[in-house]
Amino acid sequence: MTIKNRRELLFIYDVKNANPNGDPADENKPRIDEETGLNIVTDVRLKRTVRDQFFNFMGYNGKEDKDIFVRTTDSEKGGIKDGKARARDFGSLKKDMMEDILKKCIDIRLFGGVIPMDKDSIIFTGPVQFKMGKSLHKVQVKYIKGTGAFAGKEGANQQTFREEYILPYSLICFHGIINENAAKETRLTDEDIEELKKAMWEGTKNLISRSKFEHSPQMLIEVKYKEENFFIGELDKYISFDSDLPDEKIRDISDGILNLNELKKIVEFNKDKIESVELKQNNRVKFEGFELSEGLNYRKV
Repeated sequence: MTIKNRRELLFIYDVKNANPNGDPADENKPRIDEETGLNIVTDVRLKRTVRDQFFNFMGYNGKEDKDIFVRTTDSEKGGIKDGKARARDFGSLKKDMMEDILKKCIDIRLFGGVIPMDKDSIIFTGPVQFKMGKSLHKVQVKYIKGTGAFAGKEGANQQTFREEYILPYSLICFHGIINENAAKETRLTDEDIEELKKAMWEGTKNLISRSKFEHSPQMLIEVKYKEENFFIGELDKYISFDSDLPDEKIRDISDGILNLNELKKIVEFNKDKIESVELKQNNRVKFEGFELSEGLNYRKV
């Protein structure tokens, strides 16, 4: 059954000695807001984490009517399929294609998408939208240079050099909204939302490539509303990471405390419009200010 309640999500994770989201237009350096010194991570990066988790570990791999649409698939002509060829995996008639994609593809039900066709396109507005993620503190970019294993060309005596940019530490917060109105179009269900939350948490842990190692989920908060078309908005503005260290010297989640006092105030101010609040945390996280009062359906998971 399609979801009935609007929701907001806060997802906080950290990164050590890695590049959370490189900018290909700037030597693949970590994305930094030059005015604030904060690390930026695109919503596309988070969605890729979710899709990879769905495909690799949660059975959304084209079998048993469970799939993701946005993934690399082999073409019968050699190479990989373009968008139109991928769409034809789900039928040749527009109506049948739409039905099959929404039935099978959880990423379209969650994030929407443009389904290219020969004459026009099918456009689904995603019920789940995330803002750019930002670090809760200023970060410091480190440049690393090392030698590679091979020469630049056959017969040369000099090995190639390897260059990269990393962040010693970044504690990143994403804010998202789940729109129950758009969910009617993509047929998003409560079960899909539970799968999304699982994929965000476990998918972040499973980023174990060389450039993404040491990603750790730290906290996930879901606020579910009961008043139609209402949401608080900008929940990320109500949290902070308090540390005695200068921002650029923070190296671990234990170097400070997540301050949720302002979040608690705004949630309790709107408690008559809230159906439930759910919080999941890593055991290493220290936080204050979120033991909610009676009258709110609040639970830790």
